[in-house]
Amino acid sequence: MVGGNDMDNKRKNLKRNQLVSFGLTVILIAVINVIGAYVFTRFDLTSEKRYTLSDTTKEALNDLEDYVYFKVYLEGDFPAGFKKLRRETKEMLDEFRAYSKFIDYEFINPSAGSDRAEINDTYKLLYQSGLNPTNLTIQGSDGSSKQMIIWPGALVSYRNNTEIPIDLLESQLGQSSEAALNASIQNLEFRLLDAIRKVTRFKKPSIAFIEGHGELSENEVYDITQSLSQNYNVDRLEIAGKVDALVRRTEPNSKGEVSVLTNYDAIIVAKPTQPFDEKDKFLIDQYIMHGGKVLWLVEPVFATMDSLTMQESTIGTELDLNLDDLFFKYGVRLNRNLLLDLNCAPLPIRTGQVAGQPQLEFYRWFYFPLVQAASNHPLVRNMNAIKLDFVSSMEAVNSDGDVVKTPLLRTSNYTKVSGAPVFISLAMLKQNPDKRMFPSTGQNVAYLLKGTFPSLYTNRITAEIEESKEMQFRSESLPTAMIVVADGDVIRNQIDIKRKTPLPLGFDQYTENTYGNKGFIENAISYLVDGEGLIDIRSRELKIRLLDPEKKNSQRLRWQLVNILVPVGIVILFGLVMAYFRKKKYSIKQTKPNEKE
Repeated sequence: MVGGNDMDNKRKNLKRNQLVSFGLTVILIAVINVIGAYVFTRFDLTSEKRYTLSDTTKEALNDLEDYVYFKVYLEGDFPAGFKKLRRETKEMLDEFRAYSKFIDYEFINPSAGSDRAEINDTYKLLYQSGLNPTNLTIQGSDGSSKQMIIWPGALVSYRNNTEIPIDLLESQLGQSSEAALNASIQNLEFRLLDAIRKVTRFKKPSIAFIEGHGELSENEVYDITQSLSQNYNVDRLEIAGKVDALVRRTEPNSKGEVSVLTNYDAIIVAKPTQPFDEKDKFLIDQYIMHGGKVLWLVEPVFATMDSLTMQESTIGTELDLNLDDLFFKYGVRLNRNLLLDLNCAPLPIRTGQVAGQPQLEFYRWFYFPLVQAASNHPLVRNMNAIKLDFVSSMEAVNSDGDVVKTPLLRTSNYTKVSGAPVFISLAMLKQNPDKRMFPSTGQNVAYLLKGTFPSLYTNRITAEIEESKEMQFRSESLPTAMIVVADGDVIRNQIDIKRKTPLPLGFDQYTENTYGNKGFIENAISYLVDGEGLIDIRSRELKIRLLDPEKKNSQRLRWQLVNILVPVGIVILFGLVMAYFRKKKYSIKQTKPNEKE
């Protein structure tokens, strides 16, 4: 029959077309896989490119020569927030592994097992390794609660090197737990890359705290010294006019040429209180001219809280460090004033004693401003509030060199500027602040200077020194950078009143608040020594889409039903539509009675 033959032909053609389509699909997949074996690419469809690694990270991963092994202690029955941190950590490690075959990891549950003693031994080992636990209170749906210990960190090893710890959870002053988890997720790339950099580096850069001019003692910078020691060799150096203190000169080669090398990748001048003599200034100047980096933490006005412990008032006086001409030559001026800011830290005042315990009340102390970022520079972007003590204003000035001057920190828009000498009295604690008394806008208190600096001593030294091959005097610097902060206490840690031991930098033992001082100093040294790469990663801002907790609780049932029923309904509807069209396409037409076969 004609109709039957046509139907058979159609079926044969349909079958042949399906086989051809299948064959073409297999060939296309094979071709894509062959191309993918030689051409590597990944697609990130998120608006903020959260799954796109920075060039610095890719370069570091490509340079690996052996396996870096991560033991991540984020396994177990966690609350939703920590499950998200675990998932994001795994995805980031997978991203790392996509660019380097030398990345390997495992997730471990330190609380696994039924033997309590064995679990406690595991906890002890993790703590001794440098990881810090987090105690959580989990609220049940029936109103009950239970305690849970979580170790949100990892141990990282490379070859036969000692394992180093990294904390994957970070929190800032006033942050909620959700914000802390999201900040931790945002900084995952930085923390993991920083761990790789630490564990694979066989020689640490060297930095030094300068001594000999009344700078802060070892105890006063103990915490930041310990933190910096994880990444750098940290020394304390008294220049004392020694020519080779900051730079060293190689032996002359066959051509009589002498190379000059810096002994330290960066130096820190932390709150000097005595003047620098010209010889030390000259040596620091030439250290900078040969590419040395400096973190200046200096105060043009002398004022301390020690003066107010025995009396209710004191005077803030000008402090001559003999550095004004040096700073002016490099492009900044530190003003002889003190700043009072409505946005400030509290000061504890003893108001009585009960049962042998002192009673403290807290008052806003305007001389302790909480400063914020003055620009969008990666060094201070997303930085927590930084607490300063008796800080002065500073400003950029014209300089002879090619120097870019970037403000880093500034006070709030409710600032009062008091020129030295400044009368400082505790009586203001009892006064209600009036915004009209703080008329100034934000004042800059820290600058980053980057470029080629002119020497202060050009045309100021003898011809013998200027022409000396051994001295190798430079009138203009190699490209370098320095950071100047008009407060020395930004790096000083408190000393525990009872135990007389140093406390973490930025931690206030009276209010138990932790400010961003430590992060700022670590960023500053990292920027000066390691460059911009890591700092750019640390300051990346990812948009975190948080659920509204009120809507989440009130609309829980509705969205549960939507998530269950809507997908099922779509599948059923799709099946019915496909069945209808299939029946219509393959149904045999009925022939008419008078139609010939």
